[in-house]
Amino acid sequence: MLIGLCLCFPALALELTEQEQAGKRLYREGVSSSDAQLLARVGASGMTVPASVLPCSSCHGNDGRGRSEGGVRPPSLDWQRLALGPGVRETNSRRYPAYTEASLARVIHSGIDPAGNRLDPAMPRFDLSMADQRNLTAYLKRLGEERDPGVEEGVLRLGTLLPESGPLAEAGRVVRAVLEDGVAQINQQGGVHGRRLQLVALDPGYDPASTGQALNTLLRQEQVFALIAPLAPQLDSATLAREGMPLVGSTPRDGGGAQVFDPLPSLPEQLLSLAVHARDGLGMPTDALQVVYAGEDQAAAATALLMRLRSLGFAVPEAQVFNGQAPSGEGILFLGRAAAFAELAEALQKQGRTPYLFAASSQVASVVPTFSVQWSQQLLLAYPFVPGDWTDTGRATLAGVRQRQGLDARQASLQVGTLCAWRLLTEALKRIGRDASREQLIAALEQLHTVETGLTPPLGFGPGRRQGMAGAHVVAVSLPGPGFTEVAPYRPVPEAP
Repeated sequence: MLIGLCLCFPALALELTEQEQAGKRLYREGVSSSDAQLLARVGASGMTVPASVLPCSSCHGNDGRGRSEGGVRPPSLDWQRLALGPGVRETNSRRYPAYTEASLARVIHSGIDPAGNRLDPAMPRFDLSMADQRNLTAYLKRLGEERDPGVEEGVLRLGTLLPESGPLAEAGRVVRAVLEDGVAQINQQGGVHGRRLQLVALDPGYDPASTGQALNTLLRQEQVFALIAPLAPQLDSATLAREGMPLVGSTPRDGGGAQVFDPLPSLPEQLLSLAVHARDGLGMPTDALQVVYAGEDQAAAATALLMRLRSLGFAVPEAQVFNGQAPSGEGILFLGRAAAFAELAEALQKQGRTPYLFAASSQVASVVPTFSVQWSQQLLLAYPFVPGDWTDTGRATLAGVRQRQGLDARQASLQVGTLCAWRLLTEALKRIGRDASREQLIAALEQLHTVETGLTPPLGFGPGRRQGMAGAHVVAVSLPGPGFTEVAPYRPVPEAP
């Protein structure tokens, strides 16, 4: 399904000659067109390392524009800029004659620019064959023309994976409606830097094979620029990493990566907030908690939670798989589906026990009303946001989407999560300007700090941080009812000492 105005087929990526393709591979991967291994010489001592460890793109970027790092600013490799006449002033204040193919070969080999200046020792030097040098030069001459997929003159194309049938179909409909609304609102305002946004939404199906096929269609046929808020439990993050495809939305089940930005906290982060409250708010000993999970799909999250707990000084035993038997522990941190959570409570009741039960609201909220009164105040849930986080502007934004798209409050969490993902993506798109690349988008997302959504605590990322929030609100449940009372406000989970 294509959302937004579309008057043409997706433009194909820049067509490169065989020589330019070889130069592109050398530039991005440090790989020669021959079987010979390329070496890079680094620093004043000339220490050698494989060129694949330090390809040109690692410093200058896939787009050739250069990125400041460690106080060093690699210059732009745009050939039109390099070949300008004398007197051009670079960011390092040096002036030098225009580059020629010969002087470019010289600087790559020796680190000496056309004016005789020695480049920073951080710049690797490469011993290239004549064929490799010609290939690289040919590609650099086209580098400025090459755009990432999905970026066209008047259009920027985004993609998502949303189920149209099965248990997630209704959730898919909600996410689609929120994204459709976002596209329409942006385009009514003239788009982003003169480009209208389009959204290609495909059904991921039910298994890894169909999800992989749908993702491949987005990448190869539809050539989308980035992914936004997919609902695809079988999504393979390795493919995203290989393609350098940015994703803003929930983290894939098999883990994230440098290109995946999740606005809301992960399950382990949410349960860490509950554990910290158990220790600091309830006075529970650090060895009184037990991690319990139901389903193999929760094993990775349970392991991550266990490691984080131990790094914060909790003396927790190994995580237990729930198999119908009541686990031990004064407090139980649960990961799994709602039905299994209800079974856990029933098994504990049969033993005459009502320990504290801690869980993420997103996983278990649907069965909370079925719990008996014995669990009143013994059940504590993590919420990434609560109505108290909502500003007047945030409420108005959410109400506007619901009114325009015919949505109600039953899927509030999903609506807010999608709105947050859309807000972060569009903010980053605005920051990178018209000459957009996936690499620039990832860098811009990393630089988003304390973004006010009006619906959540402030969101932000960083070079080593891909979760927009690092904790959750803690809410106690009173029964019957149920009634909900916030007992601990959102605060970032402390880092390990």
